Amino acid sequence: MEKVVIIGTGCAGLTAAIYTARANLSPLVLTGTLPGGLLTTTSTVENFPGFPEGIDGFELMTRLQKQAERFGARIQYGTVDAVHLGEKPIRLVIDGQSVATETLIIASGAGHRHLDVPGEHELEKKGVTYCATCDGALPMFRNQPVVVVGGGDSACEEATYLTRFASKVFLVHRRDSLRASRIMAERTLANPKIQPVWNSVVTEVLDVATGKVTGVRLKDVVSGAESVLPCTGVFVAIGHVPNTQLFQGVLDMNPAGYLRPVKGTAMNIPGVFTAGDCSDDVYRQAITAAGMGCSAAIDAERYLASLNA
Repeated sequence: MEKVVIIGTGCAGLTAAIYTARANLSPLVLTGTLPGGLLTTTSTVENFPGFPEGIDGFELMTRLQKQAERFGARIQYGTVDAVHLGEKPIRLVIDGQSVATETLIIASGAGHRHLDVPGEHELEKKGVTYCATCDGALPMFRNQPVVVVGGGDSACEEATYLTRFASKVFLVHRRDSLRASRIMAERTLANPKIQPVWNSVVTEVLDVATGKVTGVRLKDVVSGAESVLPCTGVFVAIGHVPNTQLFQGVLDMNPAGYLRPVKGTAMNIPGVFTAGDCSDDVYRQAITAAGMGCSAAIDAERYLASLNA
């Protein structure tokens, strides 16, 4: 039986792995469908302490994993099919195999939020994407106009990255100013290849009949006027949805699906703890996720100690 199982290998999960491994608890760390978490899709991380020149997101997560493994964390590539949190010990089904554990740290992160408009699902991977650093360099986008939807830091980063490849980047935002941090907003708006499209929302991605993106249908939220903006790609960056569907009806969460601890990082079921973007709907930063991972690891270690007291 495991002492600690950690779901997720983002900043929260791997930091929890470092701390629990150093406590000689030999944690089993499950990668899920996106090893390293969303940060692996980020080109340069400029606000993680200790890297004055910035660091590639994938490299940062690789370093964190190596650090955890150095102390004895075991990384397993797999996903959780089911959880049985009411049992003692806690039981998980991982790719069909049953695993028992005394404690569980949920650091499952968040996934990309979708537009939920006609054409989006049908044209995914045919011009609709949720990761500029993953797909921006593809031939279909080179020297072509593309659209980025969103107004936060992620959207600004996506738009700036895409200027390396696209002929023009249209940044579509439902408001008349960006929500991004000041430095990101200023940098984005100063780029001559980025053109903001204010007070607008995408109501349809065109054109399903051709099997590729040819444009987007826009609606002006102020005037109600509709228009078509030709483009070959749509990069959606409108936020994230917590990966907590597996725990609905069992663990406490807010209406948006974020896990809600009852004390510190402890959930409403003894032995279950949470950290990172799956339980943070306020800050959602790499460094805050890492801090929460540290807290969850310490809480789990103290819980285990109390069982043997």
